[in-house]
Amino acid sequence: MPSRVSVTDISKDFGAYQNAAMREPVIITQDGHPRTVLIAYEDYVRISMHHQRPEAPTQLSEAEITAVEQSQAR
Repeated sequence: MPSRVSVTDISKDFGAYQNAAMREPVIITQDGHPRTVLIAYEDYVRISMHHQRPEAPTQLSEAEITAVEQSQAR
């Protein structure tokens, strides 16, 4: 299970929490509510590879561009 730490505590010993994030995600809370997550870079790369989307129309095929244009025209 990921560890949880407040913004105040993480600022006191960031290096230790960086090391902890190499083993498991560290949930950073503010006012008792989850706000951000500190994770290992390798985990970030793995996660981001699964969520890539085309960012520019040039990455779409001609057929895909035509389909988008036609769907917007209706």
